[in-house]
Amino acid sequence: MANGESIRVAVLGAGAVGCFFGAMLARAGHEVTLIGRPLHVDAFRARGLRFEGLTFNEQVAVEASTEACAVRKCRLILFCVKSTDTEDAAAQMAPFLDPGALVVNLQNGVDNTERIQARIAQPVIPAVVYVATEMAGPGHLKHHGRGDLVIGDLGGKVPPGALTRVKGWFEGAGVPVAVSDNVAGELWAKLVVNCAYNALSAITQLPYGKMIEGPGIRDVMRDVVEETLALARASGVIMASDMLERTYKIAAAMPTQFSSTAQDLARGKPTEIEHLNGFVVRRGAALGVPTPANRALTALVRLIESKPRG
Repeated sequence: MANGESIRVAVLGAGAVGCFFGAMLARAGHEVTLIGRPLHVDAFRARGLRFEGLTFNEQVAVEASTEACAVRKCRLILFCVKSTDTEDAAAQMAPFLDPGALVVNLQNGVDNTERIQARIAQPVIPAVVYVATEMAGPGHLKHHGRGDLVIGDLGGKVPPGALTRVKGWFEGAGVPVAVSDNVAGELWAKLVVNCAYNALSAITQLPYGKMIEGPGIRDVMRDVVEETLALARASGVIMASDMLERTYKIAAAMPTQFSSTAQDLARGKPTEIEHLNGFVVRRGAALGVPTPANRALTALVRLIESKPRG
């Protein structure tokens, strides 16, 4: 625990990502409330969060709620809802946020921080998330790999010292955090990876390690990456020059991971495709950047989403 300081933390959107980072903070002694669906909240209340980690398997004691008002009196809020729910969730929590609260946005996509910030007065810190997790059952988190963050100041609203405090809280809980002076570039780098993996893993229902070995798949991924990088350049975002190599390496780092889009499709849940490949298609159309590979993947995921279950 950073400097022996215990703080109150709320996780709004207690899915796999939120549960991982919330549970890590709880294990370090912070008071954590997980806000999520009744299916998981009932399990959290009954027996805590089952955290099946890489080196441990334990029940983590947490508070739990289904209501956004549970962010009240919390110093740190982890914002982890699906991108499709961003505006509604931000508006629901806004009346209950303490004036000095810090909101850390752990969502996919590159525009969610601005969408949250438009609805709350407190500063929103964007975080780029690299973790392989899944909810293996009610109240049961399974961790497959990594678990680190990149944070920064996207709009100049983050007060002095806030990034250092957030970094300290997480690193005191065993979560590595890098502070970037180009967090926009980091967010777009994650978008590149998500666009390359999420839809393909969803369409094939294969984990990254098997998916990437499919005939022609690396070529499709290259096309997606090049389109997204072209869009980043057209948007004035500074990106690393080795993004394609970095993207391919994700499969080796997380070979057993199914994308969040794949997990959503398998469970009959709405996906975030409109905020990943679909975002690239829309922004590309607005800026005159061709995005045929991203368009094809978006259309295929939409088609699968529309199929009746069973």
